Amino acid sequence: MEKVRVCFYPENRCIEVDKGENLLRAAMQADVHINASCGGEGYCGKCRVIIEKGEVTQKLAVKLSQEEVKRGYVLACSSTIESDVDVRVPIETQLGDKSALTRRPPIPLQGYTLTAKDWAERLPQWELNPPTTKFHLVLDKPTLEDNLSDAERIKRELSRLAGLKDVVIDYPMLQALPGLIRAASFDVTVTVLDRGQELRAVRIEKGDTSPRQAALAVDLGTTTVSVQLIDLQTGAVTAEASDYNGQISYGEDIITRIIYTTRSTGLAKLQSAAVGTIWNLIQQVVEQTSTEFCSITHLVVSGNTTMVHLLLGLDPRYIRVDPYIPVAQFFPWIKASNIGIRIASGVYLRCTPCVASYVGGDIVAGVLASGMFNSEKITLYIDIGTNGEIALGNKDWLMTCSCSAGPAFEGAGVKHGMRATRGAIEQVRINEVTHEPMIITVGNRRPVGICGSGLIDTLAELFLTGIMDERGKINTDLGTARVRKGDVGGEYVLAWADESGTNRDIVITDVDIDNLMRAKAAIYAGINILLEEVGMDITMVEEILIAGAFGRYLEIDKAIIIGLLPDVGTEKIKFVGNGSLLGSYLMALSKNLIEEADRIANMMTYLELSTSPKFMDQYVSALFFPHTEIQMFPTVMERLAEARERAKLGAAGGETA
Repeated sequence: MEKVRVCFYPENRCIEVDKGENLLRAAMQADVHINASCGGEGYCGKCRVIIEKGEVTQKLAVKLSQEEVKRGYVLACSSTIESDVDVRVPIETQLGDKSALTRRPPIPLQGYTLTAKDWAERLPQWELNPPTTKFHLVLDKPTLEDNLSDAERIKRELSRLAGLKDVVIDYPMLQALPGLIRAASFDVTVTVLDRGQELRAVRIEKGDTSPRQAALAVDLGTTTVSVQLIDLQTGAVTAEASDYNGQISYGEDIITRIIYTTRSTGLAKLQSAAVGTIWNLIQQVVEQTSTEFCSITHLVVSGNTTMVHLLLGLDPRYIRVDPYIPVAQFFPWIKASNIGIRIASGVYLRCTPCVASYVGGDIVAGVLASGMFNSEKITLYIDIGTNGEIALGNKDWLMTCSCSAGPAFEGAGVKHGMRATRGAIEQVRINEVTHEPMIITVGNRRPVGICGSGLIDTLAELFLTGIMDERGKINTDLGTARVRKGDVGGEYVLAWADESGTNRDIVITDVDIDNLMRAKAAIYAGINILLEEVGMDITMVEEILIAGAFGRYLEIDKAIIIGLLPDVGTEKIKFVGNGSLLGSYLMALSKNLIEEADRIANMMTYLELSTSPKFMDQYVSALFFPHTEIQMFPTVMERLAEARERAKLGAAGGETA
């Protein structure tokens, strides 16, 4: 097979591939990220690249304009390499700056974030009681009179010192025992893991290392992964790091990734990508603190059901087909090294239990961290991420569902949608009279696209100013250059080409709005179905908790205006932040809360919306801004009336002038 050379810029990475190789696959081989929301199926149009030199054959270019084709743009997923080529990955197609992962909310939050005092009230049973404990043992040396085996000598001392009976010793520790205890003059530290039904000695070290004990909390998200290093002596987080999930290159949503696992080596590649991301973050937090790897005794991972399956190398294909069955919901303690996370000898990993195929350990961890399982209050917990998961209940009962909202608020299915990286439009205000926008981007850079919070802002502003009607259609007869007819209907220009970082107009189109409206309708319908299922309405909910990375940057009043959230007083709404990571942190510190997480997963009643005849009715009713039943949104009605009045006064003032 003839070989050709392909070079990717600005990364300056070159590899050799077979002639005829797919360009997106070549980028994966070169470890160059190219946005591909659809996983290479050709329908999202996100994988635009520029061929600066050489020849490719493109099978599909329906997402490209004639001007873009003239400038050398192709879709990487539908292009095959015919010769040596130089490929330029434009800024809007790149992964983005990692610093944006830790960006602060751009405005003061309506509602407020839960405080340390809140946690103390919500989790009264919490105590620093890790599942692993280090015991410093000074063993009696064996004699003819005291001729116990090395293993029984360890067990005897553990029983005498700490009252631990029936301790099982891990096989690798058994192998290390004879040489190590004698080299240490029988002065050793043994790490014991409490696995619930069993106490297991998992590591032995020379001397007294008991003061040095750490654990890791992991949030394995579809888009991002976060890791915290925790001092188990104090409970303090000593370091934290985040990165994009390496699986993104194989598809931005879980369905695309599940489909990818059906390929011959697909599951292995996705597992390797997840493990690689976690391992890189572990190295970062260890280096930040000069912690020794051997100080780490265990880690707790929370993620949605598919992410956990991919991490553990479990076949997820049946998650996406009726009747939607995962391999497992509860997971045992397993050796981290068994899945490729080789931190040190005897490090075990625990994954938070899942409830169903589309309600995972991230929601269980968030419900645990929020304390709603302890509360008398009727609480609504909403995690708005690449999907919408909702829980409703209190200490007596919990009900949950997952809304098939799709990743629209992550930018998929939106012409200029993107993740919240530098240059993403995150805040929008539109003048009611001139219809001119004011935008703020992440990092205050030239705009290259629109992230989730910016999309919600844009929809709310278009609606309030009358640029967009209740059906989500843009009025192209307003007499302003900002609104125009495009290839797929009306569109509104947020930034002109000479103002943007892509040299293209940044717009939102009727099709974009339709995709976003479907996403918000699914979430709102899910909320209503849960309430209806238990004979309640929104007025009976005493507290609404917003979780997830996306939720942290949400402007609540804008989310209410478009009908994503119910019209309630903002005093009811609180922000949990990354509930998945916080839950992992708490479980890493307390075996009591590991047991609570299992109990929460068991007590949650899962409602499968795809089989609910009422869901489609609720969904269709929500396919308006804010809703077909406008009376459910009284404050939105007031704001609309005020906006219309200001527009009239502004227009009249302009005419007078």
